[in-house]
Amino acid sequence: MYYLGLDIGSSSIKVALVGIANGRLVGVVQEPASEMEMIALKNGWAEQDPRDWWRYVCKGIKNIKEKYKVSQNQIKGIGIAYQMHGLVLLDKEGNPVRNAIIWCDSRAVEIGRNAYASIGEEKCKKHLLNSPANFTASKLKWVKENEAETYQKAHKLMLPGDYIAYCFSSVMNTTISGLSEGILWDFKEDSVAHLVLDHYGISNSLIPDIVDTFGLQSKVDAQGAKESGLAQGTPILYRAGDQPNNALSLNVFKPGEVAATGGTSGVVYAVTDTLSGKESTRVNNFAHVNYTKKNPHIGKLLNINGAGIQYRWLLKNLEVDSYDEMNALAKEIPVGSDGVCLIPFGNGAERMLNNRDIGARLLNVNLNNHHKGHLCRAALEGIAFSFAYGMEILKQDGIDIESMRAGNDNLFRSEIFSNTLACLVNQEIEIYDTTGAIGAARAAGIYEGGFEKFSTYITHNDHLHTFKPCEDNGKYLKAYEAWKKELELIMNSNK
Repeated sequence: MYYLGLDIGSSSIKVALVGIANGRLVGVVQEPASEMEMIALKNGWAEQDPRDWWRYVCKGIKNIKEKYKVSQNQIKGIGIAYQMHGLVLLDKEGNPVRNAIIWCDSRAVEIGRNAYASIGEEKCKKHLLNSPANFTASKLKWVKENEAETYQKAHKLMLPGDYIAYCFSSVMNTTISGLSEGILWDFKEDSVAHLVLDHYGISNSLIPDIVDTFGLQSKVDAQGAKESGLAQGTPILYRAGDQPNNALSLNVFKPGEVAATGGTSGVVYAVTDTLSGKESTRVNNFAHVNYTKKNPHIGKLLNINGAGIQYRWLLKNLEVDSYDEMNALAKEIPVGSDGVCLIPFGNGAERMLNNRDIGARLLNVNLNNHHKGHLCRAALEGIAFSFAYGMEILKQDGIDIESMRAGNDNLFRSEIFSNTLACLVNQEIEIYDTTGAIGAARAAGIYEGGFEKFSTYITHNDHLHTFKPCEDNGKYLKAYEAWKKELELIMNSNK
């Protein structure tokens, strides 16, 4: 018997199967093979058709069943992870009234900034642990202001994972963790954030029913079964945004534990039990998957929009064939890239830089001496430096790091990137062979098996190796300080 996990990303949909008895991975498939389309009608905008997500979910389920000879009756539960901060609006019939406004869309930055000032900084910190910023609630306010007819058609707002659960079941619901990522949860009142809704003039009726993160959220209905190929009655047992889910996938539940990811964007996600919004304009504070009012586990999320997307840009624009070739070129260059400096923030507004969009910068290139190897090394170092910069902000917000874990994908496969970060933050980085889809599949069993059984799945199956901090990190610190000076010059010039 198996659990099925979904990871609804902006680039692709991943579908995983794990065995219920031991949590071992059966297999993962991805749809589509190439990246999904992202619609950018204006600079700073990013939309997707949510119906495409469902279409690829159904195709992925069909493929994984056929590939591993699994019947629909052998799949006993579904876990869903999804790209955070998106806005899906459904009418009363359950149809999307417009494209989804996804996580990297920055059109609502000014709306959120004004709300933070109007509601009041201290009130936002105390109740929301965040600024409204460029999150789901602010995106909904943008629709209300700019697309009045569309807004009037909306019956419920949903996050991307809520929408996929609806497609399976025809039931509209959400979670506390999900609402918190949209800045729609009031931690002080332990309720929907009426102060945000009232400020934006948004009706509480748009909020779906709330269900637990772990438990019977809904069941696949006849239409969902017909389209997905799963058995009618299959329960949806877990749902969470991608970063809380990635932390779960890495067995990060307790204060002091940190999860990191280095994909298109980079994330450092630290768990704490302190309801602090000190750095609320730069750090996101969300209800972690194991949040309760009695045990308020909060995930402090530090996001770097310009991370893997910058390395991918180099791959496309240098005369190289693969990331392996780029990493080999970078290894020929010493720490510090001979002074070449790359600022990676070229993927929209950066929250940790107070929602400023400073762009990507390549600095200190000597046209006689430097070549693409220097660019590759400077890129990996620049992204690692941005992670270290973000972790300094987390420490200012009261986070003491006791352990740090990352998945064996994207940037953390690079020894240069991982060693640079380990040396700068003086912390071991444990690498695990897992993904969000695998974590979501395993999490479907937490409702019945508990967290202890879930943890054994990871420790027994997934650990690969550990990057250790270097004994002498002087060269790394020197290069990092030079990078920070360049960043400060750019930020000061943009004031």
